[in-house]
Amino acid sequence: MKEKAAAQPNLLAEDNLLSPLPPRPSTAEHAASVLRVQIAEGRLPPGTRLREEHVAESLAISRNTVREVFRLLANERLIEHVAYRGVRVRRMGAEDIRALYRTRRLVEPLGLRAAIADAEVRAAMRAAIDGAAVAAGKNDWHTVGTGDIAFHRALMDGCHSVHLSAMAEQLLAELRLAFLQLPDPELLHRPYLARNHHLVDLLEAGDEAAVLAELDDYLTCSERDVMRSIDA
Repeated sequence: MKEKAAAQPNLLAEDNLLSPLPPRPSTAEHAASVLRVQIAEGRLPPGTRLREEHVAESLAISRNTVREVFRLLANERLIEHVAYRGVRVRRMGAEDIRALYRTRRLVEPLGLRAAIADAEVRAAMRAAIDGAAVAAGKNDWHTVGTGDIAFHRALMDGCHSVHLSAMAEQLLAELRLAFLQLPDPELLHRPYLARNHHLVDLLEAGDEAAVLAELDDYLTCSERDVMRSIDA
């Protein structure tokens, strides 16, 4: 009887001769990213109907893949299935806005505390403010809104937590949907150019109590302003 050959060690793995290949996005994930950008940039505004056959034809993908794309974006709360009306880019209602701001009040103070101790985070926040100011000078208020979102993304990324960053990304995506429903984005965004500057000034001063109080008032005023526009 032949002896069973001994298992050979994987020398390539042990010597780190080969590194894992980076993950490749699936066709559905890639298509979802395309639609996600279209929604974020306002090319597919809230309420837009997404027809399965049109998406399949435009992106040269199967209808089965389109269904998977819709599932991914619905899980991100960017689109919704409306009975008898198909799939649409989600419109934010009053209760959606209230829930969004309740969550922001819980998580954004964590970012402020981290930013007080991290000059790089504050620099990223100032860079977002500067970009928004340039856009305001060009009367490009959609891009100002993008800058505001980048400001708050930098704030939360400063926590260096993949879990908090993922939560923040979801919140900011929904906030973008709300911004896209505003009849006059300048009316909302202009006051927050100065308020964002003020927040970073307080962070630079290291006054935690003052910056937390400012954020609380900031979010209260922002919620009121967005609600006023949504209800109008």
